[in-house]
Amino acid sequence: MTELATLGWNDAWDSLFAPFRERDLSPGRVAIQHRGAYDVLTAEGDVRAKITGRLRRESSPVDLPVVGDWVALDSAGAIIDVLPRRTKLSRRAAHDEGSDDVREQVIAANLDVVFIVTSLGEEVDLHLLERYIALALESRARPVILLTKADLEPDPAAVAAEVAGMDGEIPAHTVSVRTGLGLDSVRSHLASGLTGALLGPSGVGKSTLVNALAGQSDLLATGAVRADGQGRHTTTRRQLVLLPSGGLIIDNPGMREVHLWLADDGLTEAFDDIAALAAACRFSDCSHDAEPGCAVKAALADGRLPTERWRRYRSLQDELAELEDRLKRHERSRARRKRPDAGEP
Repeated sequence: MTELATLGWNDAWDSLFAPFRERDLSPGRVAIQHRGAYDVLTAEGDVRAKITGRLRRESSPVDLPVVGDWVALDSAGAIIDVLPRRTKLSRRAAHDEGSDDVREQVIAANLDVVFIVTSLGEEVDLHLLERYIALALESRARPVILLTKADLEPDPAAVAAEVAGMDGEIPAHTVSVRTGLGLDSVRSHLASGLTGALLGPSGVGKSTLVNALAGQSDLLATGAVRADGQGRHTTTRRQLVLLPSGGLIIDNPGMREVHLWLADDGLTEAFDDIAALAAACRFSDCSHDAEPGCAVKAALADGRLPTERWRRYRSLQDELAELEDRLKRHERSRARRKRPDAGEP
């Protein structure tokens, strides 16, 4: 049997569950999502569960269970409902280019920390890293940067210092599963009952890291390492893993497309240096273009704000503006389709 507390259950969840308990339902946490079914961890053990037809009909796609969700199960093991999420990691669903029908994809729920993973086996892509940081901050979980394969980098501490300088409040750890470097630093963020998720591109060693933290070299499948030090990505599903330390971690497949989902707050926090400069502009609606007294332009001119960081920020800002415009067009289109035909009586 598994103590619910080791899965992240606490007094707050217990209070939320009170109405379900009155209906003789029991709590469980989604560990793996299959096609049409879920592996759910409960106090009595693992359960293979399906959602009820009522839940599917009455819920929007983003409200259906995902890995990390707490759910209410009946005596037959069916998922009756999903508890309100404390945090959620979302992105814009992939493969919707050129369409106004944009959708949110919830990646994982009820996270305490999001580990943003990138490899030191190649040059760190700061633009991609900032996208992941914005996603993590918008989730309301705590972001931590992990620089894996540190044994392939001559001076990993220097790279960590550069990355940490992007946002002084986000810790950055160098990690090498091969040498054991940094594993204790990762574990320090995953005390008993806390849940973390690994977020990053394919081949950076996320599954290998989970195996090392779990103390099982074959718990999750990993790809062979090529001569250039890069792993071949094999993870195809998300999985919640209970660690010997008492924490939990979710491995995520690498993302080919990392589009933000309404991450205005996350973007502001990821670029809090720019937000602070903008607040010092003479005009509150400053576009940072030709207005006098622009603190952003002054910082660009004297080098306090690197030009490339400003360009990356504007690129992400433009992406969010385009997403908001597409959502508005989609809502207008839906409203027109619902409008009665003018020719009907």
